[in-house]
Amino acid sequence: MERIDTDVLVIGGGSTGTGVARDAAMRGFRTVLVEKRDLTHGTTGRYHGLLHSGGRYVVKDPVSARECIAENRILRRILPHCIEDTGGFFVITPWDDPAYGDRFRDACAACGVPCEEIPLADALRREPRLNPKTQRVFVVPDGAADSFLATHATAESAREHGADIRTYHEVTEILRRDGAVCGARAVDHVRDEEVVIEAAVTVNASGAWAGQIGRLAGCEVNVIPGKGVMIALSHRLTNTVLNRCKLPADGDILVPIRTVCVIGTTDRHVPDPERYGIEDWEVALLLEEGDKLVPGLSGARVLHAWAGVRPLYSETAARETRDVSRTYTLLDHESRDGVLGFLTITGGKWTTYRQMAEVTVDAVCRKLGVQRPCRTHEEPVAGAREGKLFTPGTPLRRVESEHAASDLICECELVRTGRVEAAIASGAVTLDDIRRDSRLGMGPCQGGFCTYRAAGLLHERRQPPVQDTNLALQDFLQERWKGLRPILWGQQLQQARLDELIYLGIMNADHLETGGRISPLTDFYYQDAPQADAPAR
Repeated sequence: MERIDTDVLVIGGGSTGTGVARDAAMRGFRTVLVEKRDLTHGTTGRYHGLLHSGGRYVVKDPVSARECIAENRILRRILPHCIEDTGGFFVITPWDDPAYGDRFRDACAACGVPCEEIPLADALRREPRLNPKTQRVFVVPDGAADSFLATHATAESAREHGADIRTYHEVTEILRRDGAVCGARAVDHVRDEEVVIEAAVTVNASGAWAGQIGRLAGCEVNVIPGKGVMIALSHRLTNTVLNRCKLPADGDILVPIRTVCVIGTTDRHVPDPERYGIEDWEVALLLEEGDKLVPGLSGARVLHAWAGVRPLYSETAARETRDVSRTYTLLDHESRDGVLGFLTITGGKWTTYRQMAEVTVDAVCRKLGVQRPCRTHEEPVAGAREGKLFTPGTPLRRVESEHAASDLICECELVRTGRVEAAIASGAVTLDDIRRDSRLGMGPCQGGFCTYRAAGLLHERRQPPVQDTNLALQDFLQERWKGLRPILWGQQLQQARLDELIYLGIMNADHLETGGRISPLTDFYYQDAPQADAPAR
């Protein structure tokens, strides 16, 4: 059994957890982060990619709006290569109340969110597919964010400052001594052995799982899992984020990100963050509402459907998830529950993860009796030294300028051999881990061609038993299939049939001998959960 002694133990490898680890390490604390799967395996890797301006919350949740606009400006400086400056439109469609526009504009001014109303003709010149019957258009500084790249860059920066980042380490016990939390016991699923981590302060940054970790420490953390379904379309219907100018609702945002655009999102309470369904009515609703923003959207090729679970926090009993504030909450369990050495940071948005980390590590400093200022708002993360925001076409220009077409593993997302090898070298265990590192298999073929090439590289570099590689191959294609089942029609149905013929008819892959312990199918059974009745509309 491995034993580790550290100052700060962080539980959770999403944006908030890696942000806490980076901040703590930069302040000179010995820091260990544990994550039960891969980085971004949870909610961070399952959202629509919006860099919030705060506009979405100015009327209903002004605290969240102020947090978002402040962090929007900081993230553009410290994570520029992960951010695209798309800008955002808040539009009043024929289905919306025109009078809400004045309320929205005034609320933006009160929250410090830059907002300018422009003529519809100007908006249509910029975005010709925008509904021409739109009545009013307001411009805000929204953007698009690559949460996979951002989280891995944050984790790498944490490592540069001495943090120990450990994936596939699942916490099974919170250690307590004399009324205080003093660390955790975890299982290393790769090595199949236990690890005991003694820590002066333990930070619960496990997102939608924060309630489960809290209970291990004997603390009640009332996280309300709010499921949101999203759909990726095969190309960018717009280059600007489109929002309906009304109170937040289902299917009211379209985000262009990388080579696709994402329509989202629903918001329904689920009892378990790992068991939920993508339901037919949700897919139909998103496409129907998307047509109100961009007429004809529902006729575009649909690539994939997925769902993430928001870690909404309420001190009281669960309510409708739309009514729960999107601001974050830091729980000091010493003052709240009489449990020393234990903090929980939950709620919030991806956009506010850095601020959430800062206030958490400020609390760590108070508990350890030291004063060490935060620097994460000043220093760029690894890979951001040039300070240039991401622009569409950059990956293709790089491939063309370097004559590297023959080096592509995934043609859809322009993933080259070196990037897959780097993901494996940095600790990727499954092909789904490589996807999160590189976007492998996230294009139109949904892994139909690149999966086999990546499996070969994984086997060559890690040299596991062949049964493990076979399992990784099967599991990855099954993971892609879960997001295809709800949207199988038209061109994507044809693509899925071709992939099936390759997988079953040529490769006979469903009969390969398999083995191993690591499988992404142990989490997120969202295609097998029972469907619920659609809400009244």
